[in-house]
Amino acid sequence: MTRKTARALAVQLLYSSEMTGKSPEETLETFFEPEHYASLTAEGDTFCEMPAQKQLDYITAVLKSATEHREELDGHIARCATGWRLERISAAVSAILRCAMCEIMFMDDVPTGVAVNEAVDLAKEYGEDGAAGFVNGVLGAFARGEAQSAE
Repeated sequence: MTRKTARALAVQLLYSSEMTGKSPEETLETFFEPEHYASLTAEGDTFCEMPAQKQLDYITAVLKSATEHREELDGHIARCATGWRLERISAAVSAILRCAMCEIMFMDDVPTGVAVNEAVDLAKEYGEDGAAGFVNGVLGAFARGEAQSAE
């Protein structure tokens, strides 16, 4: 399984956790039960193979970071999504933004440009019309802000 696929799973799991109110641990446990995961193969290539330990570690790290730092991440989203209230941003796009911001902030092995580009691709796949441009704009503003604050 590629990092790209693991990233898509992380976004889906964050979305699921937020929609159901389940903890990250409970979400991970039920989602990756072999019988449940095998039942998802009909939904697409994302589920054609079970993640290896390296991908599970990545998915777990993103899901837990996004949950633990949700308030901070939402503050960044609110600051960078000029003219948008958080309530207006779809749950899927919010999950994509939170995951990408976690990669930028907490994962040294993920270059900022990769996190942004992958998030834009996920927004094209899971977001509504215009979501990719919105995600690009928010993450671009966030990345520029992070770069300036590091100087």
